[in-house]
Amino acid sequence: MRHLTRALLNYGARAACLLALVSGLLGLGGCGSIEVALGLRMRLDKIPVSSVSASLSPDPGLAPGQTGRLILIAATADGKEYVTAGAGHGKVLFDSYTLTATIVQVSKKGKVTLAADPRVSEGQVPHVHVVVNGHSDVVADLDVPVRYDIAFAGHFSGHAGLDGLNGLDGQMGSSGSDGSLDPNNPSAGGNGGNGGDGEDGKDGSPGQPGQSVHVWITLRAGSQPLLQVRASSKTLQQLFLIDPNGGSLAIDANGGAGGSGGRGGRGGQGGSGGAGSPPGFNGTSGQDGRNGWDGAPGAAGKIQVSIDPAAQPYLDHFTFVNKSGSGVAGVPAAITVEPVSALW
Repeated sequence: MRHLTRALLNYGARAACLLALVSGLLGLGGCGSIEVALGLRMRLDKIPVSSVSASLSPDPGLAPGQTGRLILIAATADGKEYVTAGAGHGKVLFDSYTLTATIVQVSKKGKVTLAADPRVSEGQVPHVHVVVNGHSDVVADLDVPVRYDIAFAGHFSGHAGLDGLNGLDGQMGSSGSDGSLDPNNPSAGGNGGNGGDGEDGKDGSPGQPGQSVHVWITLRAGSQPLLQVRASSKTLQQLFLIDPNGGSLAIDANGGAGGSGGRGGRGGQGGSGGAGSPPGFNGTSGQDGRNGWDGAPGAAGKIQVSIDPAAQPYLDHFTFVNKSGSGVAGVPAAITVEPVSALW
């Protein structure tokens, strides 16, 4: 018994020490400070850094709507390097730096985002300026090239329907009361109660239909010809600038799948008959509820395309998909070759 008491006291002492350590770390403020205290992360304010370099991962450039991750590498005069956490797989916290940006947005954790609207960045060079905190003379500058040679996508599809709720299971029947098994004074056991019926599952809701979309395509001539595209429905407009040398665009206007019907509740088990002479009868089990019906699939949307004759040779860079929520193809996109002026 004394050994058990001593073991419990030792365990309690260790737990108290651990609690005190965690409380002390929390007092430092913020997850970053806790990671620094544990040696998992570090800051540069006390490191004699003499230079810093910046790059973007996974690619040096961004297309409209894309994001990238900064990798910052600080170096000391004797060649030691300190790399940021995240994409750089280092230990340095991003709050070791002050980050300012033009055209792009940059988060406190080094996430760099270029707006999806190509008008925001067209003809400009996004830029990120980096300053090492505590070393205001140590700076870096990063230009982010804007690219238009990726696979863009415009989404005008309907949402899937919501799944129906499952039915509640029926309640179990109560057990019958016991009678007497005494041969001199027998009495019958009570019958068990019947189980309750399971509740029906609720029906899934229908999928939303795909939207009706009008797509305009024209060619912006120049040293680097680019395709201007505007895709519009009643509720949404999306703009794209596409390099035909590698770039493409897929537009979808699919109907949403119908929601799945909820499972019917299970019937409750009948209660046991009570012991006695004679014994009581068991109660009957309740009926299972029916499963809910799946929601109807949404109808395929309609796609209308107006393409300028100068852009027609690049029509194979575009894909138009409109299926119902059950996968049935809708009416093919209606494509008209006609003059389309500059879209912005």
